[in-house]
Amino acid sequence: MFALTWKTSERKFKVRVDRSIRIRMSDGIHLDADIFRPNSEGKFPALVSAHPYSKEGQTEPVKVNSTSGVVPHPGEERTRGSLEAGDPYFFARHGYAHVVVNLRGTGLSEGFFELLGKKEVTDVCEVIDWTANQSWCNGNIGMFGVSYFAMIQYMVAARNPPHLKCIFAPWGTTDLYRDMFYHGGTLAWRWLLGWADTSFVYGNVRPMSWTEKEWGKEKRDSAAQSLSKQPDIEAIPELVNVLKSPDEKFNPYKIDVLLNQFDSAYWEERRASLKDIKVPAYLGADWGIYRSHLPAAFRNWENISSQKRMIIGPPAYLDRPLYQLQYESLRWFDRWLKGVENGVENEPPIRLFVMGTGGWKEAENWPLPQTRWTPFYLHEYGLLSEREHWPNEGSDSFFDSPWSRGYLEYLSPQLVEDTEVIGPIVANIYASTTGDEILWNLRLFEQSVDEKRKILTGGWLKGSHRALDKVRSKPWQPFHPHDKAEPLEPNTPYEFNIAIVPTGNLFRAGTRIGLRISCSDYDSASSLASIGSGHLLHQYPTRITVYHNEDQPSHLLLPITAGNILGTYISGGKPYV
Repeated sequence: MFALTWKTSERKFKVRVDRSIRIRMSDGIHLDADIFRPNSEGKFPALVSAHPYSKEGQTEPVKVNSTSGVVPHPGEERTRGSLEAGDPYFFARHGYAHVVVNLRGTGLSEGFFELLGKKEVTDVCEVIDWTANQSWCNGNIGMFGVSYFAMIQYMVAARNPPHLKCIFAPWGTTDLYRDMFYHGGTLAWRWLLGWADTSFVYGNVRPMSWTEKEWGKEKRDSAAQSLSKQPDIEAIPELVNVLKSPDEKFNPYKIDVLLNQFDSAYWEERRASLKDIKVPAYLGADWGIYRSHLPAAFRNWENISSQKRMIIGPPAYLDRPLYQLQYESLRWFDRWLKGVENGVENEPPIRLFVMGTGGWKEAENWPLPQTRWTPFYLHEYGLLSEREHWPNEGSDSFFDSPWSRGYLEYLSPQLVEDTEVIGPIVANIYASTTGDEILWNLRLFEQSVDEKRKILTGGWLKGSHRALDKVRSKPWQPFHPHDKAEPLEPNTPYEFNIAIVPTGNLFRAGTRIGLRISCSDYDSASSLASIGSGHLLHQYPTRITVYHNEDQPSHLLLPITAGNILGTYISGGKPYV
């Protein structure tokens, strides 16, 4: 592909495929890899992609049906978005070797699976060194892939193995605790179980137990039995079954997550030291995956100081991850692995798809410099407005119990102007409960003129985890350490600073901005909505009161990047036409 100033390596090679190559690790364990490379003499740069899944499900072609779209092959691991290694044939045809390797304890690789553990990261560093020393490699290595493929990239890049020259790692979580398993401190149990039961089975995953290794079997099993009796856990039979059978099938992995309810050493071991990454890094996600990979894109942008680019796409997972970005990734590799002066480092480093426009915005930094964080206050009668509170305003309440999962909703007036909202969001809510816990579960949505709703993003916070790290927090981005529980005093008001995952949307004139406050999941039925869903529910009946008055000014802090110059009109004002 080429243009006057935009070009990539030519497609000119046939492909050689070497299956089930055994790569020996320093401790004697062998990893299983498939290698795709140009069927030609000479040395080529190489890409390394590491994963715990079925290798056949990662690299075989996708069958396309002209009437119904993509159809999986019989026996294929999963459809479409699960092919997270991209297309290795594409890179081989353009002059790259592509090594797709199963992590230890998965597929045909030996050993036991450690879920981003230290040994797993060491293995990939050794695979990079092994690849660089093959007769067909010129010693320049990049890494490639999304989701788990991307998560391991950040861990490896933080170690800076000498032959690693760049990574291409969009759609990659870098804080498993906050982004995937414990949103705001609340367990996303359905994702915990579903990921293993739909992915690990096809990948022949044999997990080891970190908690057994670190705590000892007796302490681990005792902690599991104790946890199984907690009411919020006990209400989920699937979780109880896991806790009662800690060594069965994929349960060692699940047990580790369940027993590490706070941000502990377990999670720290699986968190990349982003500040140590020295190689060029390509970051990103899409607006739809706000319960897994999206928060990491902005964390990575803030903390990685090397050459970097970030793309945030529309809320739709890619047909074959990185297929849509194959030429973008090829330019990235051409620049950093082949030394092609294609100017990629001189282009605007951030590209954001703006929902509601069908188009893109380019930027130099994040958050956007033109951002005006504007408070929208919660008012009586479900009003959301920039106007501060009236004297003697009061509160709203809802019940949260196993029999009635209530909620509150607040809507702005119809917008007079097209209003662009791009950036991090926070809901500062003053509230009390008749119990000792609140499992906040918020959604920001757009309501159209005909009252149809589009959920944009969400936020979570376990009330007992409300403590702030004031050094790491910003007015628009609270940071909770999640290192202890501080139960709430019944009927006592507290301020809760609830981070809402960033979004990028143009609210057209006539639409409304909406906030739903509840303690349970609320989402439209879509494949993206299922990722990270299924949070624990509080099993004690409680009445929750949200205050909105002069002294307890509950509000939503929105990043306005364009429009809303005059603000909303409580009186229902509309522009003349």
